[in-house]
Amino acid sequence: MSTATKNHIGRKISRIRELRDIKQEALAQALGISQQAVSAIENSETVEDAKLEEIAKALGVTVEGIKNFSEETILNIISNTFTSNDSSTINAINIQPTFNPVDKIVELYERLLQAEKDKVAYMEKLVNKN
Repeated sequence: MSTATKNHIGRKISRIRELRDIKQEALAQALGISQQAVSAIENSETVEDAKLEEIAKALGVTVEGIKNFSEETILNIISNTFTSNDSSTINAINIQPTFNPVDKIVELYERLLQAEKDKVAYMEKLVNKN
């Protein structure tokens, strides 16, 4: 990343907005400006401090967070803190359920069994009426 890109506040705002999954329209509404104005801010190399404070608040970050934002830092944090109990790189995400799968199977079986009992009772009721 070049020095110009590192100090380009607009690009940093844009990237943080994207990472926070906020659309330009939503940010514009939070700031009380148009989507085109947000686009212009994101294309600006500098942003005045008062406006930067408003943007930081709308994005849920600090002004320093925007000024010091670096994708390299984020990638380093992710690569240094991500751990997997699986040695395979294909299974990068190791999902550990917070419930006992056997309990869920038993619960499902009991519900299916109850549904069948209800059907039998309903059929017997219909047969007894006739």
